[in-house]
Amino acid sequence: MDRNLFDYLIITLKGLAMGAADVVPGVSGGTIAFISGIYEELITSINNINFGLIKTLRKDGIKAAWTQLNGNFLVALMLGIGISILSLAKLIKSLLNSEPILLWSFFFGLVIASILFIGKQIEKWDWKAILGFALAAVLAYYITTLPRGTESIDSTWFLFVAGALAICAMILPGISGAFILVLLGAYEPVLSAINNKDVKMIAIFAAGAIVGLLLFSKLLKWLFSNYKNLTFAILTGFILGSLNKIWPWKVITGTRIDSHGEEVNVYGKSILSNTFEELGQGEPKLLFAIGLMVAGFLTIFIMEKLATGKDKKHA
Repeated sequence: MDRNLFDYLIITLKGLAMGAADVVPGVSGGTIAFISGIYEELITSINNINFGLIKTLRKDGIKAAWTQLNGNFLVALMLGIGISILSLAKLIKSLLNSEPILLWSFFFGLVIASILFIGKQIEKWDWKAILGFALAAVLAYYITTLPRGTESIDSTWFLFVAGALAICAMILPGISGAFILVLLGAYEPVLSAINNKDVKMIAIFAAGAIVGLLLFSKLLKWLFSNYKNLTFAILTGFILGSLNKIWPWKVITGTRIDSHGEEVNVYGKSILSNTFEELGQGEPKLLFAIGLMVAGFLTIFIMEKLATGKDKKHA
């Protein structure tokens, strides 16, 4: 595929959006990749990292291997993802503590739009699709009601496994890798490691992510090749069921001390905005929240339209 510098700049910008999504529990970088039209190329490029690449390197040299890898695309995309994660991690963590309602409202709108977009990919609502959708929604909702795990990581292997599981979710459209880290109790420690430039923790987590990415991408490509309709139905159901996790208004059940010794809120069940203040939870900020939900929804809608318009232009 012939691309110029501007094309790679656009890919880097898409990487920035993916990285921003991956930092936040409830939003998937895979969804952003899907909507922006680079998802299939991303999965194909990851699958190109195999023993065949080594054979090409030995036989035809670095240039041929780089072309087979689609190296320019991957470098441009990963550059954007890396910049975004490193620059936004501290901001997102700060907003999660200072303005949780407004932040979750924006991402709630993002996820609602993602459900509609991914749901449109389901070509046939047969009994398999309906069953898969329903079971995935119920399972996802149940997962969101589970108590949060411990906020500490006590072993290297756990951090490695957390990285592998998180990256699998990150490349799935609709399922958030950060959300998986929240359930594992690894979200805050990983976010803190990024903020503090903890090289050891980041390296262990990254090693797990690389292994998980290489193994899971092959399974994912097989699923989309053989069970595309069912896979999309399950993904759509899972996203719908997980909405409870990112509902903006939740009861604050207490506080805890994070890895930096700072006191942060612990959230319990979701409640309606009109009972939020009655229960002594503070100002519900309803108008701002609704506005940010709409903004989040329109962000995905605009990205979809831009991607669709580009596809038509190149058709």
